[in-house]
Amino acid sequence: MSLSDIKLIPAARTIKQFEQVVKSDFEYIVLLEVHISHLRSLKQEADRYGKKLIIHADLVHGLKTDNFAADFLCNDICPTGIISTRSNMIVKAKSRGIMAIQRVFLIDTIALEKSYSLIEQTAPDYIELLPGVIPEMIEEVYERTGIPVITGGLIRSDEQITRAIEAGAVAITTSNKELWKRFQKSVD
Repeated sequence: MSLSDIKLIPAARTIKQFEQVVKSDFEYIVLLEVHISHLRSLKQEADRYGKKLIIHADLVHGLKTDNFAADFLCNDICPTGIISTRSNMIVKAKSRGIMAIQRVFLIDTIALEKSYSLIEQTAPDYIELLPGVIPEMIEEVYERTGIPVITGGLIRSDEQITRAIEAGAVAITTSNKELWKRFQKSVD
């Protein structure tokens, strides 16, 4: 699975945001902070509009991030991708042919080194680095892992997007509707 030629991926934090972005020209949508009971209908709606849905498993309300949850997401919901900090989610997604995106928080050197160890074990398809406003870390993580980097978090301007892309990020995730509008004319 490839995110080639994608620069910005909208991250819908609410159902209202999802309803807006699903009608846009964006190909991918990241789904954040929804209740488990809405997953099936949101996936059906994404399919109806030809969208590729990426679910942030750690942020689904009412869903644990255990192996049962991984099975449920992969077998029952079948999104295009799953984002998680949890290795079991990444491993399960990969085994089912679902895009696996390992989320990494840039807190300090110890956390980063632990993340490198986890990435080595899980071999995700992509790494999502947060916050996305540290371009030199995008370069470092890609050079160290060889895995394409998506970045997000605290990105508030076109210049920050440009710097992240120039540093090697393949795409930016954002819930900032103003940035969506600048990258896509059909989002209200």
